[in-house]
Amino acid sequence: MLATRRILLGAAAGTLMVAAVGVWIVRGPGPMAFAKGSKGGLAEATTGAFTGVPAALAKASLVEQGEYLAKAADCMVCHTAAGGKQYAGGLGFKLPFGTLYSTNITPDKDTGIGNYSDEEFLNVLHRGVRRDGARLYPAMPYTSYTYITDSDALAIKAYLFSLQPVRALALANTLAFPFNQRWGMMFWSALFNPNTRFEADTSKSPEWNKGAYLAEALAHCGDCHTPRNLAFALDNRRKFGGALTAGWRAFNISSDNVTGIGAWRDEDLISYLSIGHASGHGTASGPMGEAVDRSFSQLVPEDIRALVTYLRSVPARASPDLPATLAPPASASHRDGSASDLRGKVVFEGACVSCHGWTGESSISPLATLAGAWAVNDPSATNVVQIVIFGTVRHTPEDAISMPAFGNAYSDEEIAAVANYVTARFGSKGSQITASDVAALRKQASN
Repeated sequence: MLATRRILLGAAAGTLMVAAVGVWIVRGPGPMAFAKGSKGGLAEATTGAFTGVPAALAKASLVEQGEYLAKAADCMVCHTAAGGKQYAGGLGFKLPFGTLYSTNITPDKDTGIGNYSDEEFLNVLHRGVRRDGARLYPAMPYTSYTYITDSDALAIKAYLFSLQPVRALALANTLAFPFNQRWGMMFWSALFNPNTRFEADTSKSPEWNKGAYLAEALAHCGDCHTPRNLAFALDNRRKFGGALTAGWRAFNISSDNVTGIGAWRDEDLISYLSIGHASGHGTASGPMGEAVDRSFSQLVPEDIRALVTYLRSVPARASPDLPATLAPPASASHRDGSASDLRGKVVFEGACVSCHGWTGESSISPLATLAGAWAVNDPSATNVVQIVIFGTVRHTPEDAISMPAFGNAYSDEEIAAVANYVTARFGSKGSQITASDVAALRKQASN
């Protein structure tokens, strides 16, 4: 009897150990586990006073502080549909198993969040649980927002509640079974949402900690730039290694010197985050362009520097599908260089060369320069295709020019041809995409 009991206890212990290892393998490390410092010792963290509010706004009203934090968290972009009212929801997120629509977060009491108490708002932000108890999908980045301190979260709530209420009924999601069963998110959240607030690392500087808080909690950089595992959770073993998000490529922002930002100067990173352009590296477009316009460009300079400090510390993760070196500017003569697809050259000459030039160095605006840009050096041509289809709308800097959308002017065949021509002429390796590839990218984009 005693021997049997020992066997059963041993088997149970072994099962629990295997289960724990399995959970660790599936869940992976946390977003700041790479730092390996001691947590929670800084006074501002232990007292609950750690905040994303800059010193310049320390004496500002709660609403003003919340406005800054809401911009840092990029709330408006996801909760505003094209042509719709700000924060009223309706933006579609196209996923392989259907489309999710963002909700109204204005203080309308019938269709928005006007009836939310402080506790209910914190539950949404930190746990992904709505006022009615329904679970949110991770398109709402609550696994990142869970690190936002209570005081900062409630400042965001104060700002949202100061807005003009907008009556806007939620659009019905079109998720296929079993993904339309919200209750299943209870188990997903238990596994992948730590439901914990930010803890400062005492082995790092205050600037590093501020950058970590901005990047991991508010700006939720990993939600676009970190690959996901099979369960659609962030795979922090490949932290900031780049990923495909909403049909756009979010490039590698780890400290890798070749395919990441390790070789960028601090000034380049500051410029890219502040105005969406860095000479020799390209211009932000798509979701990153929106993030710069609506979020990063609104941050105070010291917060941008804190972000750069934190990004510098993220371990290098190589992107093997990107070239080891970027191509130099192309020849000034249109007769030189690659012209394997004459259709692409014809489209480029008719619609593109007046702004981008034959060398890829624009005489109109630095933001239109193609030489050195990641997009044209990506052999998949993902972002080149999306920029041609949807164009770019930039609001910063004030003299920024926007590229018109050509998605309705040219066929998928023509867009594939010009993308292949552009990557071959201005990049290190030309793409070989087809019309069907272009059609698939159209469907994936959330525009």
